[in-house]
Amino acid sequence: MNAKKLTEILAHEPKFRLKQIKRALFVDLLDDWEKVTTLPLELREKLKRDCPLEIHSNVLISKDKQTVKACITLSDGLQVEAVLMKHKGKTERNSVCISAQVGCALGCKFCATGMMGLKRNLEAMEIVEQVLFFARYLKPQKEKITNIVIMGMGEPFLNYDNVMAAVRILNGEDGFGFGARRISVSTAGIVEGIEKLIKEKIEINLAISLHAPNDEIREKIMPINKRYPIKKILQVVDKYIAATNRKVMFEYVVLQGVNDSDECAAELVKIMNKPLYMVNLVPYNETGLFKPSTTPRIKRFREILEKNKISVTQRFRFGDDIKAACGQLATNK
Repeated sequence: MNAKKLTEILAHEPKFRLKQIKRALFVDLLDDWEKVTTLPLELREKLKRDCPLEIHSNVLISKDKQTVKACITLSDGLQVEAVLMKHKGKTERNSVCISAQVGCALGCKFCATGMMGLKRNLEAMEIVEQVLFFARYLKPQKEKITNIVIMGMGEPFLNYDNVMAAVRILNGEDGFGFGARRISVSTAGIVEGIEKLIKEKIEINLAISLHAPNDEIREKIMPINKRYPIKKILQVVDKYIAATNRKVMFEYVVLQGVNDSDECAAELVKIMNKPLYMVNLVPYNETGLFKPSTTPRIKRFREILEKNKISVTQRFRFGDDIKAACGQLATNK
């Protein structure tokens, strides 16, 4: 949906029209202006012509039906990917992983998006539309999104203003009304972005893409480490925790023979030994350059962390068969 065009159209309408439209979009999840019967017919026709609600996408569903990947085509023909992950068990969750950019400039060696290069930043509504797409997708199943993670394509803090504008729409009472504590944003360690987040009046979750226990390894797989080494990142994370008293998750993709040794685990213990630090071990989904660590090796790595009282979780595999898993998002025209 073209937010700029919508603003132009509503400039000559009563103020309450915007409230009606937001309800139709974010609460009723309507996908056609003809269905928004609270609006006058003439306005509906104008909106349908100049600001259509359709989201153009191709959808892939994993064999186990737990993962859905949407490749969304934007107004300029570029594409962006988003993923729905359906967690079954004692607590059923529908998590949506959304993108902040088309491509990425950081060039992390284990990430397919990084191999694309950066095409452009997403506008706020282009970020929101990824959530809107899956909210509509789940509606016929009488299900709702429970968690939103901005961990898809791109580096969120290199598109900070649009990402936070999208978060406010998702969280706002006149938007989706989605709880801030169920929204997470992941950064490769853009210090200036974390410093800005400290000043925000919204309690979203912060995650750091760490992936190595020292600068030598991290620099080999994440070129951004030259500018933002681990010490610098941890300093600003500590500043964030002091200001917010909120837990921070450190993502750690486990790569065979690269960062999965006992020695790496021991090094990680030394830098993660703080009360509000939590490590999330992520099984690697191949993009061609590395091999995933074996299950026994990941188990051993985790045991070393747990033995030393490091808070640690392990991510489940989702969507590997449809290239929707962590690190695999990369559009291909």
